[in-house]
Amino acid sequence: MSRKEVPRAGLVKAALAGKITNAEGARALHITGRQFRRLKQRLRADGVRGLLHRSRGQPSPRRLAPALVEQVVTLMTTTYAGFNDVHLTEKLQERHAVPISRATVRRLRRALGRPPTRRRRAPQHRSRRARRPAAGQLVQLDASPFAWFEGRGPQASLHGLIDDATSEPLALWFRPTEDLHGYLTVLSQVCRTVGLPVTLYGDRLNVFARNDRHWTLDEELAGQQAPTHFGRVLADLGIGFIQAQSPQAKGRVERLWGTLQDRLVSELRLRGVATLEAGNAFVPEFLADFRRRFARAPAEATAAWRPAPPHLDRILSCRYDRVVARDNMVGIAGRGAQIPPGPHGRSYAGCRVEVRELLDGRLLVFYQGVLLVTQAAPADAFVLKPRTHPSLDRRRAPRQPPPRAPKRPRAASASAGVAPSHPSSTHPWRAPFKSRETQPR
Repeated sequence: MSRKEVPRAGLVKAALAGKITNAEGARALHITGRQFRRLKQRLRADGVRGLLHRSRGQPSPRRLAPALVEQVVTLMTTTYAGFNDVHLTEKLQERHAVPISRATVRRLRRALGRPPTRRRRAPQHRSRRARRPAAGQLVQLDASPFAWFEGRGPQASLHGLIDDATSEPLALWFRPTEDLHGYLTVLSQVCRTVGLPVTLYGDRLNVFARNDRHWTLDEELAGQQAPTHFGRVLADLGIGFIQAQSPQAKGRVERLWGTLQDRLVSELRLRGVATLEAGNAFVPEFLADFRRRFARAPAEATAAWRPAPPHLDRILSCRYDRVVARDNMVGIAGRGAQIPPGPHGRSYAGCRVEVRELLDGRLLVFYQGVLLVTQAAPADAFVLKPRTHPSLDRRRAPRQPPPRAPKRPRAASASAGVAPSHPSSTHPWRAPFKSRETQPR
């Protein structure tokens, strides 16, 4: 008997013995008087077993057909192997039109003895930071190195940005490693599609902010270190940056990686994607479906996005100060650009110019804000990376000891007919000093 059926036997027997009325027994069991009288008849006919529910042990009329259960089990173990319960339920409903719930999928998985893809943990207490009310006020950015293509492809780092107000992933991009090229790529996508955010929220990676202890004299006089290449880009775009002191501080993007490492990996496996190029081509389709499922409306309808400047490609770059050579050539890391003659045939030799290496590989040379020359991108695949590093540029060279004078060669022996290098014992220099008073007259 169930816990609900246990009190029935005693109350019905008491009513049959005349100790209580039918109304009192029905009130104690929270049933109607007619149902209580039915229980009395069942007890007289079948005994205590007649008090059990009549549908006990009978198959449910809402159970799945055996053929449908076999189909779900086959898909669970073949096509959708490794999918979590919720994700598998969505695929069965959308692609195969199977009317099934998450609880049924979980029950079938447990019946097969298959462990869950992600173990559920008890909720931990923490204080939640309030979301920003408007979209574009705060955007979190990070990268996640993970086996996104499992054994089919190479290891990769997924760079991404997520809006704090809507939990909407704004851009994703696969790169072999976490680097400046990946972060500027996703930032360029966001600036061109939705606009410039007000503030970015990232970790203390040296790509975002300086974390070395090497200061130049100019930096010591200014009281702050010079920004990184990414910091200069944010300064020109008017975007603030907040450094998170722990991974939990930017928990929204960290939780996004946990979801993508489950759902995105399964979708890539389902489509057989095995390269970074194919993964980047699939990302827009995945983001459209992901936003439809998980994005939420902001507290304020007015967004804080700002329009991107007209020359955004010039800003998303690495910048270097160089001095023009006598032949009006300037360049970085083996890449040179010939500066044409200026007004009235003037030469720029000896002038200090700014060289910018853009995200697409082009090289631009500026003199006092005026563009002098543009060099085309290299033919090979280009990756934007800093050519210089603050720690290496500002580290003092180790002090070298002064050069020693060469040793004089030893003099040959006297037998060889060469004067010795040191005076002999009978030489006047070897005689002790005697004062004039002690000398004989």
